[in-house]
Amino acid sequence: MSGLNMGIVGNGTIAGLINSGGDYQWLCLPRFDGEPVLNQLLGGGGQFSIWMDGLTSRSQSYDSNTSILRTRLEADDGAILEIIDFAPRFENRGRVFRPASIVRRFHIVAGTPRVRITLTPQTDWGARQLPSVRGVNHIRFTDGELAFRATTDAPVSYIMSGTSFLLEQDVSFVLGADESLTDTVDVITRDWEERTRQYWTKWSRSLAVPFEWQEATIRAAITLKLCVFEETGGIVAALTTSIPEHEGSERNWDYRFCWIRDAYFTVSALNRLSAMGTLEHYMRWVRNIVAQSKGGHIQPVYGIGLESDLTEEQATHLPGFRDTGPVRRGNQAAEHIQHDVYGQVVLGVAQSFFDCRLISRPGIAEFRQLEPVGERAFAVHDTPDAGIWEFRTIAEVHTSSAIMCWAACDRLSKIAAYLGLPDRATYWAERAAIIHKTVLDKAWSAEVGAFTAAFGGEALDASVLLMAEIGFLPASDARYIATVEAIDSTLREGNHVYRYKTEDDFGRPKTAFTACTFWHIDALFRIGRVDEARVMFESVLASRNHVGLLSEDFDPVTGELWGNFPQTYCMVGIINSAALLSKPWTSVI
Repeated sequence: MSGLNMGIVGNGTIAGLINSGGDYQWLCLPRFDGEPVLNQLLGGGGQFSIWMDGLTSRSQSYDSNTSILRTRLEADDGAILEIIDFAPRFENRGRVFRPASIVRRFHIVAGTPRVRITLTPQTDWGARQLPSVRGVNHIRFTDGELAFRATTDAPVSYIMSGTSFLLEQDVSFVLGADESLTDTVDVITRDWEERTRQYWTKWSRSLAVPFEWQEATIRAAITLKLCVFEETGGIVAALTTSIPEHEGSERNWDYRFCWIRDAYFTVSALNRLSAMGTLEHYMRWVRNIVAQSKGGHIQPVYGIGLESDLTEEQATHLPGFRDTGPVRRGNQAAEHIQHDVYGQVVLGVAQSFFDCRLISRPGIAEFRQLEPVGERAFAVHDTPDAGIWEFRTIAEVHTSSAIMCWAACDRLSKIAAYLGLPDRATYWAERAAIIHKTVLDKAWSAEVGAFTAAFGGEALDASVLLMAEIGFLPASDARYIATVEAIDSTLREGNHVYRYKTEDDFGRPKTAFTACTFWHIDALFRIGRVDEARVMFESVLASRNHVGLLSEDFDPVTGELWGNFPQTYCMVGIINSAALLSKPWTSVI
């Protein structure tokens, strides 16, 4: 897990990554996909870091059931320093206060630490340092439209010059809007910390968690919520860009955007925990996407502000994670044809039609808006696309895309029946049946003894495991069981599962894809291999970093985490697998 020993802080507007030594590794402003002003993660010089004289040990943890991160540094002379990091989030005057701000509090536990606090944000993707202007108790950083300030009661001269000094009393920083605070920074940060703590503990208490693995589930849920850009409802796939899937792979992608696929899985996982607010936010985002498409092509990924142009470029001034470039901004996947997206649009909002807890439930008008999505799904279900893994030069009729097209029609039928529209229910059921038969006829291979990655193909792909989860086939179906067993013997290494093992645009994958491991765990459970599923689940939990987070990929040989971080797919997997595998509350109390 070397290199990804980081916790995250955030509030639904911005998010930052901080390593176990208390150094900010990544922070984009003014939102998730903005300028990385703190960019050490990718080898840049944008820092908000701490050096402590005589450092002998360091540790990091979250305050229970919150997003408040606490880093503890101990020196050889007995000095102990705690750094409390968070992004303020709490209810204020009937609204959620979530400014584009971070808070750092340096708290002396013992002794008189000698420290150096470095704050040198960069702009233009590492090309140059942001110009700074000193104030009495703040430092302003401005560059065109990008403007923010760090307000502090630490000695500003020492911060600007990078001078080490004896820390004789607690100091605090608020890095945020270029405007004055309404009170002293000490009073403000203490108040915000307590109110933020109260917000997260109250939110965590509302979750319907399973009996087992409660802490892992709550941490996963909080992490998912931190990946929701609440202004629009968009959900990013991860908070980072260009952490490679393995060293030298060039599979370095920008994940700071909203894949409809990832967002659907995130919403479904949080719904499982009764965290309904995310569904309401996401429903707004999806309805805008549907309206924008006007019944035509829907991209697999959009910007969190509904941006459709995500032109991919390389940022040449940043050397990359562990000097493993390239660093990319933007994502070519926005230009891909991926047919599974139509099923995920419908699946992502389907629950909202049935759930009486929602303040604003969709009805017939919203159903009518979704029907063109179903028509599109039916029209393309047996045509080639880039598939769920977004191949750049390979186009086939992918099984996972076809089953998601089935899901679009199937769920529209169910929604229509619920809304009292029998003719439309029959219409969509008939289309679902046609797709269902097509998949069974063309994706099942008697020679392989499994459903294959593409119609008429021979290769295996872990994405077909989702058949049972979305209801395409019951887990008891002999063909599904055979597919699970084939994937188990072919794509599984130890307790981790690969997406596929065939050559793609960049060669053969060298790391397991952790979301697929969770899908396999769930599939094993569904076909009755419960004990084995539990062992695999415990193994994956053990591969998390020190604060319970996962990235996209895992190297079964070295035990290292790779890929963008934290990956929403993986945090979803923790929630879903825990819910399936846990003993029920009634069996133990």
